[in-house]
Amino acid sequence: MTTVGPDLDEGGAYSGPESDDLYREPPRHRGRRWFSVLAGVFLVLVLALLGLGWWVNRQVYPSKPGDAVELNIPAGSSTSDIAQLLKDRGVITNTEVFTLYLRFEGQGSFKAGTFQLFKHERYSRIVATLARPVVAVDHVTVPEGMTLAGIAQRVGQLPGRSAARFLELARSGQVRSDFEPAGADPSTGLEGLLFPDTYEFRRADDETVILQRMADRFDEVAADTNLNQLAAAQGVTPYQVVVVASIVEREAKVPGDRPMVAEVVYNRIKQAMFLQFDSTVVYALGPAFTGQVTKPDTQIDSPYNTYKNKGLPPTPIAAPGKASLLAALNPTPGPWLFFVVVDPSGKAAFAATFAEQTRNIQLAHSRGLP
Repeated sequence: MTTVGPDLDEGGAYSGPESDDLYREPPRHRGRRWFSVLAGVFLVLVLALLGLGWWVNRQVYPSKPGDAVELNIPAGSSTSDIAQLLKDRGVITNTEVFTLYLRFEGQGSFKAGTFQLFKHERYSRIVATLARPVVAVDHVTVPEGMTLAGIAQRVGQLPGRSAARFLELARSGQVRSDFEPAGADPSTGLEGLLFPDTYEFRRADDETVILQRMADRFDEVAADTNLNQLAAAQGVTPYQVVVVASIVEREAKVPGDRPMVAEVVYNRIKQAMFLQFDSTVVYALGPAFTGQVTKPDTQIDSPYNTYKNKGLPPTPIAAPGKASLLAALNPTPGPWLFFVVVDPSGKAAFAATFAEQTRNIQLAHSRGLP
């Protein structure tokens, strides 16, 4: 019986091909395996690059901007400093990508300033915004007839400003008006000498700058009215004109009555009469004023109580506007010594005698007016 098997020599040993050769992988198969490995590595690299590209693209072009932020770039800031500020404020999320973007775009030379940006902003918009520095400003409106303390409260509502600090400065004598009389008490020196207007201030402007601007604005407007020249025609000083104007500002309810109210003030002074204006009592009461002047209020001991003291109060009682200044400089000639509001519009009736005033008061009551 013939047996088919490996070749054996006389000793029974295998005499065929080497055993290692019997199991060696053909070269063709080894090449395929290396190709598969290289293909896998290449695929991983491609996917990594695609992922990196997608991530970088999301940094440069975020899908949606977020909340607005204010960015202050100090003078001398480097590109890396700016990138870090942007990251700290949430405008960007990666400083390295932003820095590389600036180099690629040939950007990076920005000026110091204050900028309005958005969180997760597109890089192109960030660069465009940083090329246009915007100075942050605050606005404050001072209405006619407001006291110094009231103005301080308005200023105190501005970011980073203090009402107490503003009032302290206004009463320190550090800032003065051209129309403040020599030797005026610093504690009340700028009362009525800050012009009522709407002001715009840089965020860096402190209380001293704000106070000086308001005082300078008053001096400018007062000079424009020829205050110094026209005051003499009324037989009073320029400062006394401001005091009269402050009373006119608080007493006249409609613009057309201002010159006539001013005439009443001058006429009563000339006749050595008590002015008897509730507005001066309200100023004297200050925070204690309840909204209605009562009989006991008219008896308080104060130099501003014109029911007990003849002549003008020692200082203005409010900030007069230009119209009231002009009225105090150009009163309407007439014999009037009294006036009372007789119309819901605020229009007053003027009288030269107490009997006329009494009839006007009765007319006001018949119309439901106090």
